[in-house]
Amino acid sequence: MNYLDYLANTLSLPKKSIDNTIQLLEDGASIPFISRYRKEVTGSLDEVQIADISKAWKDYNELIKRKEFVIQTIQEQGKLTPALKNKIDNCWEANILEDIYLPFKKKRKTRATIAKEKGLSDLAEIIWRQDNTKLERAAKTFLNKDVQTIEDALQGARDILAERINEGAPARERVRKLFRNTAWIESKLVKKKKDEAIKYKDYFDYKESLKRAAAHRILAVFRAEKEGFLKTKITVEEDEALHALERLVIQRNAGYEAEDQLKRTIKDAYNRLLQPSIESEFRKEYKDKADVDAISVFVENLKQLLLAAPLGSKSTLGIDPGFRSGCKVVCLDKQGSLQYNTTIFPHPPQNNRQEAEARISNLIAKYKIEAIAIGNGTAGKETYAFVKRIPAASSVEVYMVNENGASIYSASEIARKEFPDYDLTVRGAVSIGRRLMDPLSELVKIDPKSIGVGQYQHDVNQTKLKENLTLCVESCVNAVGINLNTASEHVLAYVSGLGPTIAKNIVEYRNEHGAFTKIETLKKVPRMGAKSFEQCAGFLRIRDGVNPLDNTGVHPERYSLVKKMAKDHAKNIEQLISDKSKVQAINKHDYVSESVGLPTIHDIINELLKPGLDIRGSAKTFDFTEGVQSIEDVKTGMRIKGVVNNITKFGAFVDIGIKEAGLIHISQMSDSFVKDPLEVLKLNQEVNAKVIEVDVQRKRISLSLKS
Repeated sequence: MNYLDYLANTLSLPKKSIDNTIQLLEDGASIPFISRYRKEVTGSLDEVQIADISKAWKDYNELIKRKEFVIQTIQEQGKLTPALKNKIDNCWEANILEDIYLPFKKKRKTRATIAKEKGLSDLAEIIWRQDNTKLERAAKTFLNKDVQTIEDALQGARDILAERINEGAPARERVRKLFRNTAWIESKLVKKKKDEAIKYKDYFDYKESLKRAAAHRILAVFRAEKEGFLKTKITVEEDEALHALERLVIQRNAGYEAEDQLKRTIKDAYNRLLQPSIESEFRKEYKDKADVDAISVFVENLKQLLLAAPLGSKSTLGIDPGFRSGCKVVCLDKQGSLQYNTTIFPHPPQNNRQEAEARISNLIAKYKIEAIAIGNGTAGKETYAFVKRIPAASSVEVYMVNENGASIYSASEIARKEFPDYDLTVRGAVSIGRRLMDPLSELVKIDPKSIGVGQYQHDVNQTKLKENLTLCVESCVNAVGINLNTASEHVLAYVSGLGPTIAKNIVEYRNEHGAFTKIETLKKVPRMGAKSFEQCAGFLRIRDGVNPLDNTGVHPERYSLVKKMAKDHAKNIEQLISDKSKVQAINKHDYVSESVGLPTIHDIINELLKPGLDIRGSAKTFDFTEGVQSIEDVKTGMRIKGVVNNITKFGAFVDIGIKEAGLIHISQMSDSFVKDPLEVLKLNQEVNAKVIEVDVQRKRISLSLKS
C-alpha cells in the first residue's frame, strides 16, 4: 500500500487533494494559507481537513520508520524470513506491528529465559505437543542441581510456554477483541483518602462499559488515580478470556496431563502477562481518545474566546478588583498605551467609597474615558456595582471582563518587557483593559492552556495540546486579518509565514520608517523572503493605504485580476469597491482561467463587498442579577442571569457574577436531546437560567435552560 492509498483510506478524502496538500505542506505552506488561497489545488479543503492530512502524513512516516526498524532488528538476529518480511510490509496497524515484533524484542531476564537457561525448553515442547506422554516421568529426566524437583521442572516449562502464548499474535488479538467488545472501567476509593478525595465522590464506587465511558469520566478517574485517591482498572471477565485462549491453544485430542498443564499455563499467561499488557494498551488508547476529545473542546473554547467581539479603539479605564489590597486602576489611550495608574479602596476593610468615587470621576473626565473594563475575579461583582452607581460613569459603557490568565501575563517576560517599571497589579489591570479593547491581541500573549477554558488541560498529552492550541491561535489570527501598522510582534508572530523573528523585524522597521502605506513595502523588512511574503501578505491589512486592496483579504497575487474587474465594471479599484452593486454585477465565470477557479473568484468578490470588516462584531455590555453577591444569595427556583465562560462535553459553566460558577449540565440545556453542548451554547453567550440545586458545602450551583 502506498502513502496515497493509506491516507485516502484513513481520511476518506480524494487522493489528488491529499497529494497536492502534502506537496504544499512539504514546501512550507501554512494551513491557513493553503485553506484560504490554494482552493483550486486542494479541492477547497478546509483547515480541519488540511490539519488532518498533516497529522496523518506524520503518522504514516512514523509507521514506515518503525517498520524499517523492526525489519532491520529481526534481520540482524538472522531470523527474517521472506514470509515474515511480507507480513510486516503489509501491516498497517501499530498494535499488530508490535505483536509481530514482540517475540524478537530484546528482553531483560524473565522467568522464561531463566527456565531456558536451566535447559527446560525441550520439556516445554513435550507439553506443547499435547500427546499422552507421562509428564512426571518426562520431567524427571530434566532434574539437575538447578532443577531439583519435578514441580520445578514443570513450572519452568510452563513459564516458557506462558511467554510463548503472550508473544503470539493470535492470542493477543483474541484478548484484544474481548477487551474491545466487553471491557469495563472501574474505580474504588482508597479508604484512608476519603476526606481528601471528596471532589471525586462520584467515582468512589464506579463501573462502566469502557466503550461507552465519556472522555471526561475517563480523564477524571485517571487523574484521581494519579493523585492517589482511587484505584482504577480496565478489565474483562477472566473466565471468558481463559476460555477464548484455551480454544486457541488446547487441541481437541490433547492428553489429560498436557491439558491440565496448559490450562495452568494459560491462566498464568493471562493474569501475569497478557491481561496487564492489553490493559496498558487500552488505557493508552482510551486515554489518547479522551485527550483528543478534551483537546477539541479546549480548542473550540479558545477559538470562541479569541474571536470574541472587541470594543475597538476607545479610551479605556481598566480595573483589577480586590478587597484588602484595593482595586488597581489604569487609564489607557485608544491604542492601549498606559497613561496613568492608581489604587482605590471602595470595599472592606477600608471602605473609602467617597474618595474612590471622586478619583474615578476625575479620571473619566481627565482622560476622556469612553469605556470601563472590570475584571470578573475576586470583588469583581462588588466593584461593578460600585462603578455603576457613580454619576460620572453613567455616560460610559461598563463591562465585566473575563480575567482568566491575566495573572499569568502579569508575571510573564512579555509583561516585564512592556512595563519594566510597574508591578504585577498594574500589568494585570492593563491586561484587563486591553482585553476589552481587543481580546485577540491581548490573549496571544498568554500560554493558551493558562487562559482557563476547556477541561482537564493539565491531564492531557501536553505536546498534542500545545500543537492544537497553537494551530487554533494561528487560525484565529489569520481569520481576523491583522492591522500591519498597529499589531504587536506577539500577534504578528502568529501570522502565516512570519514567526517571532520576522515579526520583531516588522515592528522595528515600522518604528524606524513609520507606518506602512502599501503591502509591497514588507519585502524590505529584513529576512522577509519571497516565500514568507507570499504566505503572510493576504492576512495583513493596511487601513487608508495607497491601494484599497491592502485593506482586504485579496492576496496581492490577484491584484491584477481585480484591476481587470475594475476596468470592466468601473473606472478604477476605488470606485469598484465603493459601489456594491457593481461588485455584485460581476459575472464570476468571466474570470475563470487555468490558474484561477470559481472558489478564488468567489472569495475575491466577498472581500470586495466588505473591505476592512472585522468578522468579530462589537463588544456588548451585560448586567448580572441584582441582589446576588454570594452563593448564599442563590436560591433553588430563582432565575439568574449569567454569561457562559467555559464549555465542556458534559455541560457549560456560567459566570453569574459571584466567585462560584453555575453549571448547566448537558441534560439541562434543552427540552430536546443535546448531543454536544457546543450545538446549543457558545462562549460569552448571555443566558437566563433557572437554579435547580445549590450545594453550599461543595460550592456547586446547578442551572437549567429547560422550559
